[in-house]
Amino acid sequence: MPRSLKKGPYTSEKLLKKLEGLKPDAKNVIKTWCRSCTITPEMVGFTFGIHNGKEHVAIYLTEDMVGHKLGEFSPTTRFGRHGGKMQRELEATAAEKEVAKIESVKAAPTKQIKK
Repeated sequence: MPRSLKKGPYTSEKLLKKLEGLKPDAKNVIKTWCRSCTITPEMVGFTFGIHNGKEHVAIYLTEDMVGHKLGEFSPTTRFGRHGGKMQRELEATAAEKEVAKIESVKAAPTKQIKK
């Protein structure tokens, strides 16, 4: 359940102070560890470096992101793949299709343009 409407969205005071002296669309990245802050309209146009536990991921904030949390745009885990026999078969067929595609491109004659 989201935060109560009478309280308003949670935004870090420290983060808002960093925005005061800057202009939107600036080239500098504002680093933050506060993944739970809600994106407000004042933040639109800035580039934030949102910490994912290992590094800061640079995210440019747009109007579509208002109301979401900063952490939603900086994933903390990387999906590897599902294991098992079925997954290996799917990967093998995908590799075969890729090889067939490359072979068909090599086999097709190239047209020469006359000047």
